Amino acid sequence: MALFDRLLKKPAVQTVTQTFDPARRLVEPMDVPLGGDETLYVVGESYREDALWRLVGGTRQEGVRVECVAQLIPEPENPHDGNAIAVFIEGEHVGYLSRSDAAAYVDGLTHLIDESPNGRVTLHGWICGGGLREDGLGRLGVFLDHDPEDFGVVDEPPPHRTLADLPKGYGFRTGFSEARSTDLEDDSYDLSWFDNLSQSVPTAIAQLKTLLATVDDPIDRHYMYAELEHRLYSSRFAFASALEEYDEACRQHDAAMDDIRAAFFAKFGRLPILDTYRQAGVRCQQAKDWQGARRWCERGLALYGDDAAKPEFVDDLRRRHAHAIAKIEAANRPRPTRKPRQSQPTKARGTETLVCQVCGQSFERVRTQGRKPRACPMCRAAPQTA
Repeated sequence: MALFDRLLKKPAVQTVTQTFDPARRLVEPMDVPLGGDETLYVVGESYREDALWRLVGGTRQEGVRVECVAQLIPEPENPHDGNAIAVFIEGEHVGYLSRSDAAAYVDGLTHLIDESPNGRVTLHGWICGGGLREDGLGRLGVFLDHDPEDFGVVDEPPPHRTLADLPKGYGFRTGFSEARSTDLEDDSYDLSWFDNLSQSVPTAIAQLKTLLATVDDPIDRHYMYAELEHRLYSSRFAFASALEEYDEACRQHDAAMDDIRAAFFAKFGRLPILDTYRQAGVRCQQAKDWQGARRWCERGLALYGDDAAKPEFVDDLRRRHAHAIAKIEAANRPRPTRKPRQSQPTKARGTETLVCQVCGQSFERVRTQGRKPRACPMCRAAPQTA
C-alpha cells in the first residue's frame, strides 16, 4: 500500500465485546407487517451506519443477519424529492426507498396509511452485511419483504440501459469508458462493434450472439456478454424465452470470467464492477431461489478477492449474500407447530323439549348446537302484527 494511502487510511474499527443473540428480532409489538416475498431495497443507508449498528447491538467483526420490522413514512415536504419515503426501524431513520421506487409506491403507501388503524405501515425485513475486510468493517444494508400489489404497483418493463448510458464522470465502474479511451492504443481488443449495434433490441441480441461466436478477446467478450444480458433482461416482458436466454448468457459469461478477470487485471491492475453477479443474484431473489442467490454472490466475491476497483462493489455482494443466507436459515428454522384443534365429541342427536315464549306451549325439536329458538314453529310461521 502506498504511503499516501496509508496516511489516509481510516483508523481501525473498535468492536464492541458483548453477548449477542444472532436470532434477535427488531419487532415493535404494535405492528403487524404486511406480507410478501418480493424484495424492496433501502438506499442511503451508508450515511446511517451508526444507527444500523446500534440496532443490531453494536459493531463486531462477524457478518450480520438480523430480522426487523421497518416503518415506511412519506416525506412530501422533502426538499430533494416530494415523493420521498423514509424507512425507520425502532424509531431510527435508516434510509429511504430509491427515487424510482418512491415514485411508484408513494400513492399506495398514502392510501395504506389512511386505511391503517394506527396510521402506520410496516414491512418485515433484514439488516444484513458487515464482516471484517482490509479497511475495516463492511457496511450494513436493509432489505424489506413486501407484495407490490399491496401498494398498487404493477410490474412494468424498465427502460433499457446500455453501457453508454452511464453518466460522464461516473468513475471507474464498468471500465467501459476507460477501455474505449485506450482502444486505439491496444490492439488486443476492439470495441468498435458497440457503435454498430442495432437500435432494435431483437436485432442487437442476434448481433451480439454472432459476435460472441466469433470474437476471442476476453475484454471484448465481457462487454458483449454485459450488453447481451442487459438486452435479454429488459426483453423479459417482450418474449417468453428471454429469461431462459438471460440465465444461459450469465452462465456462459461466468464460465469465461477467469480469463476476463486476468485480462482486466493485466490492463488496469484492478477489477471493474462485475454486474453479472449482482443481477443474477437479484434474478434468483425474485424467483425465491435463495440457494442460487447465495451461489452467485459467493462466486462474485471469490472473483473480486481484494482487487475490486471500489469497495462498494464487494459490499453490495456481501449484503446480498448475507440476505440470502438469512432467508435460507429462516426457511430451515424450526417453527413452532400449532396443535391441531381438538374436535369436540359429537353428542348423540336426540330430541329436546323447549317452551315457546310466545304461546307458552312446549314443543320438541332435534337437538342441535347453537342458540335455542325462543318461539315454536307455529308462532314463528304466524304473521307478525304490530
